[in-house]
Amino acid sequence: MATMQVQPRPTPEERGDRHIEIEVDEGLEILALTIEDWATPRQNWEFTLHEGHDFGRTNNVEARLLFVSGDQTASLLFRLDQLDRADDVGGELVLIFEEENGIARLARASATGLDVELFHILTYT
Repeated sequence: MATMQVQPRPTPEERGDRHIEIEVDEGLEILALTIEDWATPRQNWEFTLHEGHDFGRTNNVEARLLFVSGDQTASLLFRLDQLDRADDVGGELVLIFEEENGIARLARASATGLDVELFHILTYT
């Protein structure tokens, strides 16, 4: 099992400013690295990982993807274990959640912002 360094939950505890390690499945580590690799070189995007609310549990990681451009801000907060896939497709980051029978919830991050589709029919060509 892999471990991930994340920011602690914003609680009034002594550990407020130090990173903590959380055990995660290897697949979640790969998803987080894919998102981080996409966001890091893009000036308007920031990706952070935080401890989830269920202390002491494996895979207890929340992800935050933030876009800021001028006076526009968009953010996407989700538990990392909700994510089925993360793909860098032609400069866009495509995040696929809860895929079932070719239908999924989907978020697309691009140079101009964030788009969220709550009912996306996946097509394969």
